[in-house]
Amino acid sequence: MFMVASMAGFAVEDMLLKTAAQHMPVGQAMMMIGLCGMAVFALMSRRMGEPILPRLIASRAMAIRSVLEVAGRLFHALAIALTTLSATSAILQASPLLVLAGAAVLFGEKVPLSRWIAVAVGFLGVLLILQPGSAGFSALSLLAVAGTIGFAGRDLATRAAPKGLSNRQLGTLGFAMLAVAGGLILSVTGGAQMPDAAGFALVAATAVFAVLGYHALTAAMRTGEVSAVTPFRYTRLVFALILGAVIFGERPDLPMLLGAVLVVGAGLSGLRVGARRIAR
Repeated sequence: MFMVASMAGFAVEDMLLKTAAQHMPVGQAMMMIGLCGMAVFALMSRRMGEPILPRLIASRAMAIRSVLEVAGRLFHALAIALTTLSATSAILQASPLLVLAGAAVLFGEKVPLSRWIAVAVGFLGVLLILQPGSAGFSALSLLAVAGTIGFAGRDLATRAAPKGLSNRQLGTLGFAMLAVAGGLILSVTGGAQMPDAAGFALVAATAVFAVLGYHALTAAMRTGEVSAVTPFRYTRLVFALILGAVIFGERPDLPMLLGAVLVVGAGLSGLRVGARRIAR
């Protein structure tokens, strides 16, 4: 339930960010959301009597993680603002498959053939969603691919992160990177402006759902078995499809729906193989 709640929170966060981008430049919205989330986690750290940004933050592993976090946040936010919520969320579901492949290449983990088949099927699903070479292809959809790669790299880099960092400190750093990504976008697009009341309300609401989603995700990963809770990450796509249809009037076409089914099915299949290996 924590994982489902987390995915619902992140889906609402994406929806609100897309809406906020209609009131102000998306880079400005990201900066404001990042600063709000950073302040919340920093206050939590201060209340627990721990340093907000300890020296461990400056380690090589955390530097790599931060760069990948910025890349993931930057491209994902651009995809949310410039393309459909449904397609962006569907492509994002390929992230666990990329983590699987990266773990094999970078960390030498043994990956059975069935999991490599799952990765290949997931890749075909992404191609169906993108529809390269067809009239329905949009180069902007590659932003979601770049964001997914960034997030997968961040998750892999997290494995090498120092164990002494608390979730509050990681949350502070994560939202700081969101603000940095927003600043990079704003430096290129320009157009910063004083938000109206609706803009401020959307930014505040987005920050609230982002923080709640992060907390629920942390609770899920720390209290449940990874193989048991990870499959529920795919509920994010369900929430995104509903929000995209209700709020933005999106109507995914058949190839995109089939691609989403392939990506989710491949991910669940790969996770099932991992659970069986652990059980043995």
